[in-house]
Formats: sequence, C-alpha cells, structure tokens
Amino acid sequence: MLFRQVFDNVSSTYTYIIASRRGGEALIIDPVLDRVDQYVRLLGELDLRLVKAIDTHVHADHITGLGALRDRTKCVTVMGEQSSVDVVSVRVGDGDEIAIEGITLRVIYTPGHTDDSYSFLLDDRVFTGDTLFIRGTGRTDFQHGDPYQQYDSLFNKLLKLPDETLVFPGHDYKGETVSTIGEERAFNPRLQVNSADAYAEIMNNLNLPNPKMMDVAVPANQAVGLHQEELEARGLSLECHEAQAKLGSDDIVLIDLRDSNERDRNGVIPGSVHAPYGALMENVADGGLLHVLAESTGKRLVFYCAFGERSAMAVEAALQAGLPNCCHIKGGIDAWKKAAGPLTA
Repeated sequence: MLFRQVFDNVSSTYTYIIASRRGGEALIIDPVLDRVDQYVRLLGELDLRLVKAIDTHVHADHITGLGALRDRTKCVTVMGEQSSVDVVSVRVGDGDEIAIEGITLRVIYTPGHTDDSYSFLLDDRVFTGDTLFIRGTGRTDFQHGDPYQQYDSLFNKLLKLPDETLVFPGHDYKGETVSTIGEERAFNPRLQVNSADAYAEIMNNLNLPNPKMMDVAVPANQAVGLHQEELEARGLSLECHEAQAKLGSDDIVLIDLRDSNERDRNGVIPGSVHAPYGALMENVADGGLLHVLAESTGKRLVFYCAFGERSAMAVEAALQAGLPNCCHIKGGIDAWKKAAGPLTA
C-alpha cells in the first residue's frame, strides 16, 4: 500500500493520500485548497490516478480542495449524507464502504464535532477527522456540534476498535503524527471520564475562540459543487420532467454512471444502460462502449448519477471525445426521486 500524510502548517491539517500500488487508483482524505498543487505533483510522481476525494466534514478552519481536485482530475467527491454542501458526487452513511482498486474504507458516522462528522476505517488504521485527535478531541460548540453525540462516537464507536488500530487525525497542533486507539484510551486527558455528563462538562467549558477562517471557510465549503447551470444554458441539461417525458422514446438512451451499490440502494431509471463513472474515459473513447452505442444507434446519450455532478463531467468528456449528441439529467437521482420519477429495483 502507498500511504502519504501531508501537513498544512497554516491550518495544522493532515491530508492523506492512499493507493494500493504505484500506477494505480488513489483516494485523498481532507484536502486543503492551498495544497492542491502539491497533491497533484505527488500523484504524478507516484503515477497515481486520483479517483475519489473525501472530506470528513464541513471544515471551518480551511477551504477544502475537493472542488479544485474534481476540476483538475475528474475525481469523484465524497461526503457524509448529513452534509450541507450543495453538491458532491456521492453521499455516504454509516456502514457504507468507499472502494477504489485494492482499497476499501468502512464509513463510521461519528457526529459531535459537527453533525456531519465521519471517520473512515482502513484495515489497521482509522482516519478520525476532527472527532478524535492525538491526546485531544474536536470542539463541539458550533456547526450543530454536540458533546453528548461526540461522547457516543468516541466511547461506543472509535474506542471499540482494537487497541492496536492506528489513529490518523484530521489535525495536530503539537507535532504528533500518529497514535493508537489503546494509547488514546489510556492517555488522552479528555477520555478519562466515566460518563457522558462528565465529558460534556469538559467540552462545554473550553471557551475557545472561533477559527480565524470560519466566516470564510464554512460558506465556501458549502458551495463546492460543480455548477450545472452552465450546461443548462448550453442546452445540455434536462429537467426531471423533461427526462420523464422522454422515457421509452426511441431517440435517447439513459446512461447510469453510479456504482452498483448506489443503484441497489436508490433504484434505477427504467431502460438505463449501466456504465460506471470510473470507466467513463474508456467508454467514451473511440471504440468504447458509449462511443459505439452513440454512433451505431444515433440516439442521444442522457447521463445521470446521484446528484448531477458526475453526469455533468460526463457530458464534457463525451463532447471532448467527439460525441456531441449528449446531455444529462440535472440533479440526478436525488432530483428524480423528489419529482416522483419511476424507478426499478
């Protein structure tokens, strides 16, 4: 496994880049906007293809690199289902898995620092975001934080992991890089309590100043979605009611870009062809599945995904590959369900 821990000395943020092998797929956790050039350079040096970018929560102390990495690498953006971010490619919930080639993260919902805080478990290590720090824990006094929820996340979820599990936090302010669950249980001063009330007493009396960038970072991080209005202005977008009116038509073919687990969980628009986003560039290239389909049938390719972000990128990729007869469903399955569009299991 390739594993890199990158530090941003302005926000004291740790970012993690993970891949199973040199030359393969990679994912990144908690990227910082100002470090995107560094990540891209490192990915190139390791011959890695970034396919997923993950934020553990909506950050208040730095601007996320999710949107910039999506625009530069065409990666899929991932956040928790409670997130207030306008658009990400995939939203995950407790117990879900985030997979790339040779790597699978188990999703653990760990609210308390914020109501959208998640941790991610990978074999012998856990990425705890701002829930659990080395000899500390994340504050709980803004963004719908709750010390009682954090107590539950810590004592009933993270501290249930094996003692030898490595802890990689979202921040460190003292020069520490890694710990273990056993160490934190034994030596973390905020965990030496015997009740949720005792923990809440500690957290409610920290009296910390707000992060310096909070007023800038939170709004910016809630608006990282790929703007779909541009495609709409170019006639490359269908509203749900327009797409519903075309169901069964001979002049379109629906292309579902979601992964199989997303299809199983949220259903499929009838008559769709499954062509996962991860294989998009291969599929739209000359001789690829979608290129052949478009040329042989003359039908318009209508892409859709969960929220419209991947499908918007797919339209641009198809156009660049010489397939002008394409568009996408604005808002994806999320909007389709809200419009009571038909779905099959």
